[in-house]
Amino acid sequence: MQDLPSSAGILNRRVFLKSLAAAGASLSANISANSGAPDFEAEVPARAITTGPNSHWFSYYDKLQFDPKDRFVLGMEVDFDFHAPEPEDTIRLGMVDLEDGEKWIDLGETSAWCWQQGCMLQWIPGSENEIVYNDRREGQFVSVVKNVETGSERVIPKPVYSVRPDGKLAVCPNFARLNDTRPGYGYGGIPDPFAEVGHPKDDGICCVDLETGKSALVFSLDQITGILPDDTMKDAKHWFNHLLFSPSGERFIFLHRWKGKENWWRTRMFTAKPDGSEAFCVANHDMVSHFIWKNPQQILAWSKEPEDGDRFHLYRDQTEEFETIGKDILKVDGHCTYSPDKQWVLTDTYPGGDNMHHVMLFRPSDSKPVELGKFFQPEEVKGKRTRCDLHPRWSRGGKHVCIDSLCSGQRQMYLLDVSGAMA
Repeated sequence: MQDLPSSAGILNRRVFLKSLAAAGASLSANISANSGAPDFEAEVPARAITTGPNSHWFSYYDKLQFDPKDRFVLGMEVDFDFHAPEPEDTIRLGMVDLEDGEKWIDLGETSAWCWQQGCMLQWIPGSENEIVYNDRREGQFVSVVKNVETGSERVIPKPVYSVRPDGKLAVCPNFARLNDTRPGYGYGGIPDPFAEVGHPKDDGICCVDLETGKSALVFSLDQITGILPDDTMKDAKHWFNHLLFSPSGERFIFLHRWKGKENWWRTRMFTAKPDGSEAFCVANHDMVSHFIWKNPQQILAWSKEPEDGDRFHLYRDQTEEFETIGKDILKVDGHCTYSPDKQWVLTDTYPGGDNMHHVMLFRPSDSKPVELGKFFQPEEVKGKRTRCDLHPRWSRGGKHVCIDSLCSGQRQMYLLDVSGAMA
């Protein structure tokens, strides 16, 4: 992506982190010494809110990272960066207190995690003191609801992926199957009982009651192959990924993916009710990547459409309607979210030839782009499971954005003040 014009009045400064020696000590041997000085360029006020010796990150972009008052910022902590997690590897969970010197408050640990999506750590919607995350206990994947004030917890006998906005229900796929089909997005340590079955009848999406702990399979992998099937599905291995409730909680998105023996894979995007009924195929042209709900009826997604190829498309759920967003500006895939007032799209890019991730804002009403910054990532991890995507995430009030970055040589979380950029 080319550099984008900065909006008037935005602080423009180049920041070089002067911790190369410390960063070098934390780098794995597979990161070469000639990767260049770790750095970032910020067009808005930006600072690291976590520091070494351990690495910190939050992971996925569509979870609630900030508490309702935007004081506490959730994160994960680990003492390595550059190898895939083994089943015995555990990480610490915690939160940064932005009003007390960015103090790290430890909240526990888990052995059910991956680099790209962590352990699904997130605040329970509607709660000021409860979080939820996944863990592996007694030979099964579970979720843990914890009170960050009292430390009390209750264990739900199913993991979570997306939590409904009322905080009462969650949906999840088979994380063991996801670990096999899309390494870096699932969890190891427990084998998939359906590993040799292409589209099992007894596996798929579960809906979990976070109050009672009861769960049920609501949509099976066998069931999805019967909807608008094509010949490529017959001998393929199928899985579900990237689930997300709508703002009203009445429906949720899920991606249906399938992979052939030649290792190609294809994607369709569906929505359904929490009980799995009224499933609707929103996008069906082989490719759907990152997405976000704009409101209970509209979904922004990086996807392929015959009219204009790979672009951000704004779909209207349960219809054939869509429009292209930022066609001449948003030309690459990114982790997209809407600002709390829905006036701005926040997104990022994968690193280009300069090994820099970009993070930016875009206002659809007048096609205004605002670059927020560029963040370095070592060449050696580009495209690998150990990479660190920015995954930009809004604060609840919409004044700040938090990202993960390897620009210092190890994963740390950075806070960007975007309040002056949205003029």
